[in-house]
Amino acid sequence: MSNTVWINALAELQQQGEPCVLVTIIEERGSTPRNAGSKMVVSRERLYDTIGGGHLEYKAQAIAREMLENRVRETRLERFSLGASLGQCCGGATVLLFEPMGQPQAHIAVFGAGHVGRALVPLLASLPCKVRWIDSRESEFPAQIPTGVEKVVNDEVVDEVENMPAGSYFIVMTHNHQLDLELTAAILSRGDFTYYGLIGSKSKRAKFEHRLRDRGFQAETVQRMRCPMGIAEVKGKLPVEIAVSIAGEVIATYNANFGEKSADGEKPVPMLVPAARRSQTG
Repeated sequence: MSNTVWINALAELQQQGEPCVLVTIIEERGSTPRNAGSKMVVSRERLYDTIGGGHLEYKAQAIAREMLENRVRETRLERFSLGASLGQCCGGATVLLFEPMGQPQAHIAVFGAGHVGRALVPLLASLPCKVRWIDSRESEFPAQIPTGVEKVVNDEVVDEVENMPAGSYFIVMTHNHQLDLELTAAILSRGDFTYYGLIGSKSKRAKFEHRLRDRGFQAETVQRMRCPMGIAEVKGKLPVEIAVSIAGEVIATYNANFGEKSADGEKPVPMLVPAARRSQTG
């Protein structure tokens, strides 16, 4: 196979926003089926190129798929002895490097294509995030949607809440307070989100808290709602200023959650500045 197969596959998968793992032979000793530098790309569905076939490739594929399943972002080294255990008769040893590529750090649903939404979505699109931008009004979306952003036009906006994976980020900024409330109830009912931000003032929060309590939501559940959302130190009323503040909070949250996995999804919103940065004095 041409050595451009894996390069083309990486480019194509990146364009589609599909995560994959690049597997490289970085060391070989003795007789091995392929030379150091040989690469293959493993996506959830397919293999591209080869590191020599056989049990080694099968084992490498299984490790890569497990990394994809667990959304691992750290690189990994594995050493294999190519003896009877791998069914290889050549008797050498191989070290493989596994590099996760294109794994989004956050799946984000942005509800609302108004001024702030139009300022925020391009910022999120430039981050390692997978963004779904949702509104019932086709006319509100700009002509050019940022690369990697999925535009969703749906009259039943609230139905889109259940279409997000566990651990998602939800940002609500629609044109309608009642719709904001219905979305809030649907998101808090799921309970498996990493972050939920609602645009609005402290008085809007107080009203929503009251209405949510009337609907039977527990106080600790409602406390997970960020409203006002965004980093308080970023002042300003311009859409881009608000958008930068919200994007900053999203970044701080996914940095603070780096490498964490929550089985029940019930962790509180973490401190906005990760511990590693809080401890820095310079």
